[in-house]
Amino acid sequence: MVVAEQWYEQREVGDGVVLLTEPHVHSWARCNIWYVRGRDRDFLVDSGSGLRPLAPALPRIAGQPVIAVATHIHFDHVGALHEFPLRCAHRAEAMHYASMPDRETLAPVFRGLENPVTALPHAGWRPQDYRVEPAPIDSTLEDGALIDLGDRQLTVLHLPGHSPGSIGFLDERNGILFSGDALYDGELLDELERSDIESYVRTMERLRSLDIRIGHGGHCASFDRARKDVLVDEYLAGRRRQGCPGS
Repeated sequence: MVVAEQWYEQREVGDGVVLLTEPHVHSWARCNIWYVRGRDRDFLVDSGSGLRPLAPALPRIAGQPVIAVATHIHFDHVGALHEFPLRCAHRAEAMHYASMPDRETLAPVFRGLENPVTALPHAGWRPQDYRVEPAPIDSTLEDGALIDLGDRQLTVLHLPGHSPGSIGFLDERNGILFSGDALYDGELLDELERSDIESYVRTMERLRSLDIRIGHGGHCASFDRARKDVLVDEYLAGRRRQGCPGS
């Protein structure tokens, strides 16, 4: 297998938001990495697998501070978090970021995939060596907290169910929701070791009430409000089992 010349792809999606993905990572483990531009500081929602450095690939202005947040502690969302000096996560999982234990990150799932990558991140890389680098949290987040970028604010939403510390971010002024793995247009996982279906149902009921223009999830394509309501209703009806359309 050859070493990939380019690891990340990026695309402007509007509203000062850039989507980065890792096309050589198995589709099941390929996280959406969202980069939000602000006047005074930028905002990074999740950081992918960490197989190649992420910071140099970001479309940032030199010297602009970046607040890096994790929507939850699973490997595909926190792999490059250690690269950023200001790291945030929900308090329910924050204590684990200093050691990134396999039980919390689910890294063994990635190591066990038959073909976790379609190109090597670097010469000599082996799936069995994959670990998530420790990234101690600098600031813990609570439901309702505000993240101020200078010209836009995002409200922290605690959205447990997929994991205890799952969070999302609502840019109410622009009608944008960053929902992590709480909601995306694909198979929603609620049977992991640390998942809780009762909490997930309450999260879905909360998401159902949100008035948004667009949602950017942790995987798959973005969705508008009408599609958001369909995804929520299908989950609550027990029918949300298909994978990302077109994957």
